[in-house]
Amino acid sequence: MLHSYKYPRMLVTVDCLIFQKGVNDLYKILLIKRGNDPFKGQFALPGGFPEMDELLVDAAKRELMEETGLTMVHLEPLSTFDAIERDPRGRNISVTFYGFARADSKITAGDDAAEVQWFPLNRLPHLAFDHQQIIGFAIEKLGLQ
Repeated sequence: MLHSYKYPRMLVTVDCLIFQKGVNDLYKILLIKRGNDPFKGQFALPGGFPEMDELLVDAAKRELMEETGLTMVHLEPLSTFDAIERDPRGRNISVTFYGFARADSKITAGDDAAEVQWFPLNRLPHLAFDHQQIIGFAIEKLGLQ
């Protein structure tokens, strides 16, 4: 007997946590202001959807370049975040990557980012999705202050 299976729609995204050492060795993180819904006008981590023929780390590098102009950042895997309702568009699993940018790195908003800006880790704006929790996880795991 053949069974009919319903395959759920699941989204996968990549998000980038890019840190930069600031004054007095305090770290900053790079955030974009979203130019599109959901959460249009709110700050978020740079990231987006991988192409079907693209490795996740390559998608992260591409999204980082498209949204912030950064290209010379080595990315390492951080973790996977899969809270059931983390994205209003549907079930979305985020694979996150982190890296460190040089102090003289030039940033430019592009693609669907309305703005790009460095924020001290102790003065973050209200963030879209679950990005506040992702940053908190990274700070703890990487031992950043």
